[in-house]
Amino acid sequence: MTDIMSEAFGRELVARTTFQKESIWLPILAVHQQNAGEAIIRGKTFTDCVIEGPSLMAIVDGVTFEGCNLGRTADPKSLFYKGQGPVLVGVVPFADTRFIRCTFIQIGFTGAPDLIDDMAAGLTSAAAQPQAAN
Repeated sequence: MTDIMSEAFGRELVARTTFQKESIWLPILAVHQQNAGEAIIRGKTFTDCVIEGPSLMAIVDGVTFEGCNLGRTADPKSLFYKGQGPVLVGVVPFADTRFIRCTFIQIGFTGAPDLIDDMAAGLTSAAAQPQAAN
């Protein structure tokens, strides 16, 4: 059995740049990033992964979501949080990262106000689109 809290596991996890068809518990990834002295999760690609929380993801720079399911909620705006001060505390920051066809479970999103507004508007617009008949 793998010890997910071990230093060896953490070093291996942080060094990886690609994840495919995996379940990623975001809090453990964040802990190992911090232990490695890297405050921002950067330069990774997640494809067909399940990203699990609970967690609040901060979108810093260069993060893309391609064909992802950002979460279940009656109102898509419930997935997004706006910071109340000059610094976001307790978040998991991402930069230069791609998420391709990933599913997010119990993850909230935050970042620059314009970015969050655009993401929320995009989800609302998509939800308003009529579904094609099969």
